[in-house]
Amino acid sequence: MVTIGNVELAGQVFLAPMAGVTDAAFRLLCRKHGAALCTSEMISSKALMYQDAKTRTLLVQPEGDEPLAVQIFGSDPSCMAEAAQKVTELCRPVIIDINMGCPVGKVVKSGDGSALMKDPELAGRIIEAVVKAVDLPVTVKFRKGFDKGSVNAVPFAQMCQHSGAAAVAVHGRTRAQMYAGKADWDVIRDVKAAVTIPVIANGDVWTGEDAAHILRYTGADAAMIARGAFGDPWIFERANAAVEGREIPAPPPLRDRMEEALSALRLAAELKGEKIAVLEARKQLCWYLRGVAHAGYYKQMIVGMNTLAEAETIVRGIQKDLR
Repeated sequence: MVTIGNVELAGQVFLAPMAGVTDAAFRLLCRKHGAALCTSEMISSKALMYQDAKTRTLLVQPEGDEPLAVQIFGSDPSCMAEAAQKVTELCRPVIIDINMGCPVGKVVKSGDGSALMKDPELAGRIIEAVVKAVDLPVTVKFRKGFDKGSVNAVPFAQMCQHSGAAAVAVHGRTRAQMYAGKADWDVIRDVKAAVTIPVIANGDVWTGEDAAHILRYTGADAAMIARGAFGDPWIFERANAAVEGREIPAPPPLRDRMEEALSALRLAAELKGEKIAVLEARKQLCWYLRGVAHAGYYKQMIVGMNTLAEAETIVRGIQKDLR
């Protein structure tokens, strides 16, 4: 069990926030297979305050989508505080998470995401403003540093704690690395030794065994799975088993995996509309076919599909022809 502020979580393995991935449908699927905490896609504080309709759809929270952390990003303290309050009006989060780690160019150029690691003073004012604005634990997700010449995860974590953060999540890569190279788990271990609030370890958790390993190696309180969950929400079952010292279950057969993927797509279509859900599923359904022999034909069909009916036909073909 992990406690963040006044929130008690039933496990040590969490789903990371990922744009275009961690919508409500995928979160429910990961929860079904053991994710103790799921975080929304990152939400622009400015877009939320301008009442952007598309941004509001990111806050859809169906029944069973709990406990939920909602991640917001921005670099204006007052706007971030107002956005955090707005989030609590539009859905039922138990945690507000602040993104200070996104490496994407357009985010960084605006001074948001990992750009804030270059301005700890401003980052601290943002955290303080959000903490004052909501009656929920506030967490911060950041990276090893902006680049190899400015690795500052340890003092940054200490600043987060001093500013009122209830926990920090650390990705063991710099912004300059993006998602390349190897995640540095040593820096996560150093952060854990430097603060008293919970630390969530993130980076290169590709298997259930990796989740157990990163917890042992870093001493972190929880492990956060990101790209390792692409097309494989069952990784949470395997991770929980590894962490608890139980026998690690085998993945279900392809037929069952595709059936669950299709169910998630149907729910996504209900929540955000068929067109958007199917377009997003073009990449997502292909993830479920990684490592599957002779899947090229169906991958080509997936990237060209436009309707839910087409997706269902493709999945039925996969279930019939592939193993």
